[in-house]
Amino acid sequence: MFVREVMVKNQVGLHARPATFFIQKANEFKSSIWIEKEERRVNAKSLLGILSLGIVGGTNVKVIADGADEKAAVDALIELVDSGFSEENR
Repeated sequence: MFVREVMVKNQVGLHARPATFFIQKANEFKSSIWIEKEERRVNAKSLLGILSLGIVGGTNVKVIADGADEKAAVDALIELVDSGFSEENR
C-alpha cells in the first residue's frame, strides 16, 4: 500500500470536470485506488464517490493505492492534482 497527501489547489476543487480527469487517470492503473478526505474513503475510479466527498480548493486529501503499480498510480494522480488539472498533465 502506498499513500501520499496533497492539497487540491484549483479553485473549483474536484468537481465534475476535474473529477472526470482524475478518474480517467486512475483507470490507467491496475491497482485499487482510493481518495480520502477527513476519515471518508471512496473509490478513486468512481465519479459519484469522488463527488460525494465535496472536495473544494484548499482541501487536503490522501491518495491511496494498493497493487502492482501503486507508487506510479499515486505519483501520477498527485502530479495531476498539483498541476491544477492543466492540459499537459492529462
